[in-house]
Amino acid sequence: MARIGIRREDKSQWEGRAPLVPDHVGQLAREHGIQFAVESSPTRAFSDAAYATAGATVGENLDDCPIILGIKEIPLERLEANRTYVYFSHTIKGQAANMPALRRLLDLGSQLIDYERIVDDRGRRMVLFGPFAGQAGMIDSLWALGRRLEWEGTANPFSAVQPAHRYADLTAAKHALARVGETIRREGLPPGCPPMVCGFAGYGAVSGGAQEVYDCLPVEEVTPKDLASLPVYDRACFKVVFKEEHMAERVDASAPFGLQEYYDHPERYRGIFAPYLEHLTLLVNCIYWEPRYPRLVTKEVLSELYSGPKRPRLRVIGDVTCDVEGSIECTTHCTTPDSPVYVYDPSSGQTHDGVEGQGPVILAVDFLPCELPIDSSNFFSTALKPLVSALARADFSAPLDQSGLPAELQRATIVYQGELTESYRHLQEHLA
Repeated sequence: MARIGIRREDKSQWEGRAPLVPDHVGQLAREHGIQFAVESSPTRAFSDAAYATAGATVGENLDDCPIILGIKEIPLERLEANRTYVYFSHTIKGQAANMPALRRLLDLGSQLIDYERIVDDRGRRMVLFGPFAGQAGMIDSLWALGRRLEWEGTANPFSAVQPAHRYADLTAAKHALARVGETIRREGLPPGCPPMVCGFAGYGAVSGGAQEVYDCLPVEEVTPKDLASLPVYDRACFKVVFKEEHMAERVDASAPFGLQEYYDHPERYRGIFAPYLEHLTLLVNCIYWEPRYPRLVTKEVLSELYSGPKRPRLRVIGDVTCDVEGSIECTTHCTTPDSPVYVYDPSSGQTHDGVEGQGPVILAVDFLPCELPIDSSNFFSTALKPLVSALARADFSAPLDQSGLPAELQRATIVYQGELTESYRHLQEHLA
């Protein structure tokens, strides 16, 4: 079996996640005889000693490892010839920033397997951090709401919420939010806040994680059509989940909304989300988006919403998806956990860090699961572990369909023996 290396994450000082946790490294070594090497890291949430105890070799390089596992993008100078790299490459949409790395892998004759493309026979992702992006994003959004209300002069129970990375783990964060919920049940929300409404755009794994955290509060779920007639109730927080039919309609309004048609032909549809914004206190964006789809929130809509004499109800947009100028057009740049939010001023189009000023507070941390590194790594490692022995046994000198890789990993292989695989040949135009 090939020796597998686990690389040190070097894209951000905040990155403490690992693709395989020590317990799983030890289990794979005992049950399958796989040898592991781990690059020493001062920021990883799991200590070097824990990996050494699990049987891995811990050092400063992975020179003897033909297979290398990571999380985030790998610097060009760290890519080497005839290796198999498994990580989130962020190349499948032709992202310009990562085309040099894709070109480098082609030139080196290496392999690239992307976690994002490890899917089952029905196209469902199998190895992901999704729920934890939603969980961390929801915690941070409630923290931002508390700070925004403070700036407005309103004492509020959300002032007790801390950013996700300040909690020991998800359990500690949920216990803290449960205490906030008890305060709301006992004392109610402050004047001017009710009805407090959190809208969730999307209903997948990311949204599910965000809702799990929000449900620590006293929550009543409503439908989008209920928003215009909610009672001014101060002992609960309302929740509303938006699906595709709430976000878009056919340009030819005489035809009904068709979900599959929307996926296949989004050019036939236009955005209709704007009327909901005036009823929301907080919007958590968890949708998958590409430029061919209508935007969820445009700068023009925000300009109209904030142009009136009265301050809108909308205080915070937690853009968990975090596509710059994407589904949330006012997400102008990504942020980091030490400075996670900025205010977007719809009148000028300018932004400034913090929670003060005219316009919504934007949360735009693009690697939110790193704020819950132990929980998210354990979840991710559990999903990846069943595929590791087949990865270690694979023959990368053979054609892809004869390599021994299971179908899930074959589908996720973007580059093989220095060439784009058939499913990803379209990336050639982005490379050019």
